[in-house]
Amino acid sequence: MKVAVMGYGTIGSGVVEVLRINKEKIARRAGQEVDVKYILDLRDFPGDPMEDAIIHDYKTIVEDPEIGIVVETMGGVEPAYTFVKAMLEAGKSVATSNKNLVAAKGAELIAVAREHGVNFQFEASVGGGIPIIRPLNKCLTADEIEEITGILNGTTNYMLTKMADEGADFDEVLKDAQDKGYAEKDPTADIEGHDPCRKIAILTSLVCGKQVDFEDIHCEGITKITAADFLYAKKMDRSIKLLASSRQEGDSYSCMVAPFMLPTTHPLCNVNDVFNGIFVHGNVLGDAMFYGSGAGKLPTASAVVADIVDMVKHINTNIFIDWSSEKMELLDYKASQNAFFVRTTSSKAEVEAVFGNVSYVEAVVEGEMGFTTEKMTEADFEERSAKIAVVNRIRLA
Repeated sequence: MKVAVMGYGTIGSGVVEVLRINKEKIARRAGQEVDVKYILDLRDFPGDPMEDAIIHDYKTIVEDPEIGIVVETMGGVEPAYTFVKAMLEAGKSVATSNKNLVAAKGAELIAVAREHGVNFQFEASVGGGIPIIRPLNKCLTADEIEEITGILNGTTNYMLTKMADEGADFDEVLKDAQDKGYAEKDPTADIEGHDPCRKIAILTSLVCGKQVDFEDIHCEGITKITAADFLYAKKMDRSIKLLASSRQEGDSYSCMVAPFMLPTTHPLCNVNDVFNGIFVHGNVLGDAMFYGSGAGKLPTASAVVADIVDMVKHINTNIFIDWSSEKMELLDYKASQNAFFVRTTSSKAEVEAVFGNVSYVEAVVEGEMGFTTEKMTEADFEERSAKIAVVNRIRLA
């Protein structure tokens, strides 16, 4: 099987490396050898072992009948979408790690693949090296998946772990994450929650079989979390994690990305550093946890190569994926119910006049106090909290 790789950055070069390191095992599992014939990139790579495979025009791949599978690791929606669609229409299967492309165009590309009797696979687009797409599509098809809640971004999880362990502030841990290569120079997609938002949109689309637009999901990042919040969390025997969650409610879904305070008994509480964890609840299965390296060159490449092997084994056979372009209308997040932890400079009398029965967390930060509310709708909390002086608020899991 001749393969082409589009994008020779971190993940693309990782895919080439995995295909080389595990060449014999991959050949046994796929039923034939898998060789990289082309690598598409804007750059040249003089001295690279794959230098002779570098090309600059995607049409070279489209027009070569010898290429059966194409790997897309370019990132972004364009030109990745144009290139991938052309590959599928030319009868070539595609494996991608590109969450932006899958979230925006997944349903359409699945339909194009089906129409041309090939496959579009995207295991590596969520959770890096953690298998979650294939389990949802194959292993858990007998279940009604009622909830998916995950730590789906290694950068923010690393930062929050560092804040919890060292009492460091946000700016300090962001710089550390950038120095270690965990955070981009422009970290917006991570710290504002856009990255996990796209990933929970993909997972929800697969669960409900319809298009869930990430723009419709209420999304909050970690930029407002401070070292003081972790002092309160510690006193409450909790930790703070950025969760992406999706819950089935009637015929629709309630989705959100936001920081939550988790008790130490919560299955996601001890998912630390750059690791990811995904909690799944099915009506038959009950609870299951998926845990592992949520990013990184070789773990992500491992998931891409697993897709390649699956597609080699299913050459000339479309693997059905239940994800149509029909739009799923999500429930308004303001109707969802949560309990909240609140830091305030208002008096107890003022707090109780607004929130009634609360539990206090005191003697943590001078000049303020913390309290936890009972469960209420987001809209109700928004209305009540406007009547007191709020320093910060974090939802409770």
